[in-house]
Amino acid sequence: MAAWRWHFYAGLYVAPFLAMLAITGLIMLWVSAIDGRDGEKITVTPQGEQTSVLAQASAAQTALHEGHVVEYVAPPAADRAAVFRVDSGGEAIMVAVDPYTAEVLDIWNRQAGWYDFATDIHGTLLIGDLGDRLIEIAAGFGIVLIATGLYLWWPREGQRIGKSLRPDLAARGRSFWKSLHKTTGLYVAALLLVFLVSGLSWAGIWGGKFVQAWSTFPAEKWDNVPLSDTTHASLNHGATKDVPWALEQTPLPASGSDAGRTGLQGSGPFNLDQIVAFGRSLGYEGRFRVSTPRGESGVWTLAQDSMSNDSTDPTSDRTVHVDQYTGNVLADVRFTDYSPAGKAMAVGIAFHEGDMGLWNLALNTVFCLSVLFLSVSGVVMWWLRRPARALRLAAPPLPANLPLWKGAVVVMLLVSLLFPMVGITLLALLALDVLVIQRVRPLARLLA
Repeated sequence: MAAWRWHFYAGLYVAPFLAMLAITGLIMLWVSAIDGRDGEKITVTPQGEQTSVLAQASAAQTALHEGHVVEYVAPPAADRAAVFRVDSGGEAIMVAVDPYTAEVLDIWNRQAGWYDFATDIHGTLLIGDLGDRLIEIAAGFGIVLIATGLYLWWPREGQRIGKSLRPDLAARGRSFWKSLHKTTGLYVAALLLVFLVSGLSWAGIWGGKFVQAWSTFPAEKWDNVPLSDTTHASLNHGATKDVPWALEQTPLPASGSDAGRTGLQGSGPFNLDQIVAFGRSLGYEGRFRVSTPRGESGVWTLAQDSMSNDSTDPTSDRTVHVDQYTGNVLADVRFTDYSPAGKAMAVGIAFHEGDMGLWNLALNTVFCLSVLFLSVSGVVMWWLRRPARALRLAAPPLPANLPLWKGAVVVMLLVSLLFPMVGITLLALLALDVLVIQRVRPLARLLA
């Protein structure tokens, strides 16, 4: 099928998803910038020495009367609160504590905020695996839209390329919308490809079964370290990701042996104060996170990565696991240890989330608004072109001149091979077209 027709029909499916992703992306982007991803941007007044982290954790746990601390988030600056995640009554509760007085400042449910709500929609449409698959198909077809859109934008014979690089503000009606749509699409195409690929890398099929599985950090690189039955993904909190993409499927090391290199001095088990002090001795500064051991074989985990808003530099990612009994360092994983795909994703996800600084926040805001415009303008063009009172989709007419159409077909085939969900969907649509639509005239007329 020709590129123009695929662009139209792919757009019908993709446009609502792109609009949803852009809107929820904007919500997450600005909630994280203003309030913090976990609502943790709470200001305090510096006043001399800070109390011990253990005293702060005790205050957080006491405030809930039950439960246990599972994570400590160090303040990113001297005038910010410390935050503790306390698992209580089957729920993840966040407690903000003044690090100078150990006074509890605020308590809230970990997944009750707008960020988490937008994340759930962004990833699964609130319908679990089915939503994940539908979004994965839409993202794959988004790549089809990019390929076919660039093909349709390419200047035809006699057209100057310079004219195609700017919108025709003198045009009217559908021609005006078409000019804006084509120009906006041209300038955001590369960014959209980055966003779609980085998003797909976390999708259930292409990401979880193929790319991430092949690119996961190999636990075998840890010398004679016992491994647990759980993976790093167990450290995530719901749909919100806290673990670097390259580590999610890697098994966690286990405590209870003499393995690892010398870390903390003295005998264990060690407490939160000692682990935080050890983290600072390793070079952790500003905001970083400490996860407490889970169970008898659990480990202390110190982590700092841009994806979790700990820093603005993905190349400074570092995850350290410490045996809770011996204090030995069982694993120390840095950005340089990731596979090429892992490194690309560390940078890509940080960029995707707008975590790399003010410039990233501004660029992603403009990008999301541009994607919204592309979705809306595509619908407007169809509305202006549709036959009045005609019960059919009114696909665009076949252009008289279709140069390089073979190249467009090759691109479509490559996309189908690279992204299984796209290929399966295309085959299903082709089968539906040949076996059903072309044999039922009312359907063929409706889809014409």
